[in-house]
Amino acid sequence: MRHARRILLIACLLTVAHGCGFRMQGRAEYNPDLETVYLQVPDNATPLAKALRRSLAVAHVTLVDDATAATAILQVVSDDTGRSVESVTPQNRPREYRIYYRATYRVLSGGKALLDNQRVIRTRVYTYDETEVLAKAHEEEMLRTALAREIAGVITRRLANIQEPAS
Repeated sequence: MRHARRILLIACLLTVAHGCGFRMQGRAEYNPDLETVYLQVPDNATPLAKALRRSLAVAHVTLVDDATAATAILQVVSDDTGRSVESVTPQNRPREYRIYYRATYRVLSGGKALLDNQRVIRTRVYTYDETEVLAKAHEEEMLRTALAREIAGVITRRLANIQEPAS
C-alpha cells in the first residue's frame, strides 16, 4: 500500500511539473557551424580566457587549437577589467569600490559573422577597509574571477542561441 502511494505521488508530481512548463536542463543544441570552435583571445592567461575554455568544455563544444581546422571562430575582441571608487568616508578615503569586467566578442564561420560584436559587462560593489589590504586584494581577485565566469556563461548560452541560416 505504501509503495502504491509513493508511485501515485511521484506520478502526480511529474504531471504537475510537466504541466507547469518545467523541463530538466539538458545539453544545448548548437548550430552545426559550431561543431568545432577555435577560441581566439588577446591573452590566454586572463580569467575570461580560462573561464571560457572551461564553460565551452562543460557545454560539450569541441575546441580546436588550429583556426583552419575549426568550423567557427569565437573571437574575443576585447577583455578588460578595472575598478572605480563607488563611495568615500568622511575623511575622503575609499569605502566601496565598483569592480567591472567587460568583454566584446564575435563569432565567425566561413568568412561570415554568425554573431557580430557583442558586449557583455558585469559589475560588483565591495567594501574596502584599509586595515585589511591583503584580504581585500584577495576578495577583489575572487570577484574578478567570478565576473569572468559569469561572462563566459553568458557567451556560451548565446552561442547556443545562434540559429541556422534560412535556406
